[in-house]
Amino acid sequence: MKFRILIVGHGSIGKRHLRIARELLPTSKILVMRHQPTQVIPELADYVTASLDDAISFKPHIAIIATPAPFHLETAKILAESNCHLLIEKPIAAQSHGLKEFLAYAHQSQLVCQVGYNLRFLPSLAEYRRLIRSGAIGQPLSIHCEMGQYLPDWRPGTNYRQGVSARKELGGGVILELSHELDYLYWIFGPVNWVSAWAGQLSDLEIDVEDSAFLTLGFASTKAGRETVASVNLDFVRRDTTRTCLVIGSTGSLRWNGLAGTVEEYREVCAGWETVFSQYQEQDESYRNQFDQFLSCIKSGQSPLVDGDAGLAVLQIIEAAKQSIDLGGLRQKVVKIQRRKG
Repeated sequence: MKFRILIVGHGSIGKRHLRIARELLPTSKILVMRHQPTQVIPELADYVTASLDDAISFKPHIAIIATPAPFHLETAKILAESNCHLLIEKPIAAQSHGLKEFLAYAHQSQLVCQVGYNLRFLPSLAEYRRLIRSGAIGQPLSIHCEMGQYLPDWRPGTNYRQGVSARKELGGGVILELSHELDYLYWIFGPVNWVSAWAGQLSDLEIDVEDSAFLTLGFASTKAGRETVASVNLDFVRRDTTRTCLVIGSTGSLRWNGLAGTVEEYREVCAGWETVFSQYQEQDESYRNQFDQFLSCIKSGQSPLVDGDAGLAVLQIIEAAKQSIDLGGLRQKVVKIQRRKG
């Protein structure tokens, strides 16, 4: 397949998409659109520009939007009007205003709109979901999800203070930046009914956004009328990089380690934890699988695994969390302990 490919943004994620696009479509023409004007064509690309008009004149078949989240929707609208299929990095936007109308237009125009929640393409997470939804541990009762990594270690050789993650104006902060966890929980457990949250800065990192967030999510009630409740901890501060999810069910427990690519099960009959799936996956592979499906959906007309509606659902969880934070969140009903002196 030979395409004209537009990659909007040439930061770390834009470079990754460029590398994968060139690998999977070696004969395609690739234009990189950068924020700052330059005549230096990035390695693996064919052209470079800083002009959206130039990008439209290029007449791309597909575009990968890898700029900061506040700029996603405006760019996506213009490209969709040019009949361009879109792979939009997560989150789909910084706010939901205008997003429903854009998605309706893309659907009406028969354009593929895929959101870059690439964790769904990890075999270990797919198996984790399959086991939970097949009833391997009975009815899920509670969920404990953690993601944390020390922000200065994210991109070695760069100044973390200048990165997207650290700056409010660029859509930084743990809730937007680490929204992968919200996406896969939505994918596994379905719609979220309510959110309670706290977020703030607990460290001395030189950033103007939250470095830690603690969210509680209530999922739709089961047939028995019970809710499944999840606790989600996100941070930029922990030195022991962690991505895990533990589900406690009525007949056992399952835990996923996203870094190791393992799924472990605890059942009463086993009287201990047993590894039921293990497959380490190098980092590019989930992005490669994601891009493969994007191309397949363009060819077949099918909806992608992570479509625009899924991106909107995650954004609505994020906005509910931020509203809860503004209203006092987890502190709203705090009962203080009165300690006696002496």
